[in-house]
Amino acid sequence: MNDIPLSYFLIVSALLFSIGLGIMLLKRNMIFVLMGIELMLNAANLNLIAFSRQDDQMQGMVFSVFVLVIGVCEMTVALAIILQVYRHFKNIDLGAEKSRF
Repeated sequence: MNDIPLSYFLIVSALLFSIGLGIMLLKRNMIFVLMGIELMLNAANLNLIAFSRQDDQMQGMVFSVFVLVIGVCEMTVALAIILQVYRHFKNIDLGAEKSRF
């Protein structure tokens, strides 16, 4: 069952986390920032599952399910906030200079 070495999982996880961090830091659109955060959460989940494969207990997999549920809840709340911001400002770019106050 352990045909794939742990280092491969860690390399893929590090790549996913780096891509997510790059998207989060470089993009100005809130949707892309949320996508970057989601990639970073998935990288953490991949680490949990990879280390969970080393022992026979299911603690890492159960914890990763909780992280996924929290990520989904976070995304729904964040998308609702983004929709309200767009309705008010007609713009969802971060650091936009326009203000209607």
